[in-house]
Amino acid sequence: IVEFAKAQMEEGKDLIAACSAQGVQAPVIVVARSGAEKDIIQAFRLGAADYLQYPIGEAEIIHVVERVLEQVHARRERDRLAAQFQKANQELQQRVLEFTTLYDIGKIVVSTTDQTLLFEKILDGAAHVTWSDYGWFLLWDESKRKFLLSAQRNLPESYKARLNSPWDDEVGAQVALSAKPLCLSGEAVKKYKISNLGESLMIVPVKAQKLVIGLLAVMRKKPVAFTTDEQRLMELVADYASISIVNARLFRAVEERALSLQTLADESQAREKIANAILQAVK
Repeated sequence: IVEFAKAQMEEGKDLIAACSAQGVQAPVIVVARSGAEKDIIQAFRLGAADYLQYPIGEAEIIHVVERVLEQVHARRERDRLAAQFQKANQELQQRVLEFTTLYDIGKIVVSTTDQTLLFEKILDGAAHVTWSDYGWFLLWDESKRKFLLSAQRNLPESYKARLNSPWDDEVGAQVALSAKPLCLSGEAVKKYKISNLGESLMIVPVKAQKLVIGLLAVMRKKPVAFTTDEQRLMELVADYASISIVNARLFRAVEERALSLQTLADESQAREKIANAILQAVK
């Protein structure tokens, strides 16, 4: 409550202006004597919530204070609902983004057999839904008995040069052995050499049935731990990667089978021509 006496009128206005400038949310009730209507109006413009004018009765004070408190409660409720609505809207936008990303990956998986393109799109999607800075995809090479770097996202040039070469970040082997996702953040990452890239790491196995055939990894520069929801999204993306790898292998097997059958057909036709030629010669 600020009293507007003649000697303190400017000080009262300055106080209200200072409170508004500093973002002070406490409501101000102006107390003024008769004839200070212009000052009361100016006080309202500066941010005053209500006013009292001499002579003041006890009931009037209670009524004004209750009215101001109702305004405060209404404003706080409005702010709470606005914040709640904003949070719900952000979560909805995030869910739409995740759904769109997964849908796009699904379309690519069923529409192309170019694994280089597939792995790049899968990495982009994984980094997108987990808000990661880096990403890489490792594919198990049965002949070399090692994981090879098959795709990368935003890795430094020194890492890009290792594309299609063996990769060992000391963490992937643990995930391949356990066949379970692994999330590390902060001090837990620093004991591995991959920590020169960032401080939060998540690696998810890509499995065909129970066999680990690849590893999908994302990393953040800052030590912001990955959430359970982000891990679930990564597992969904890893499932898409598994489908794409199995589809590509089936496609190659079908092509090889078709080529083999074509070769047999050509050989059969050649033998038939030779037999016909021999028969004609005998005749």
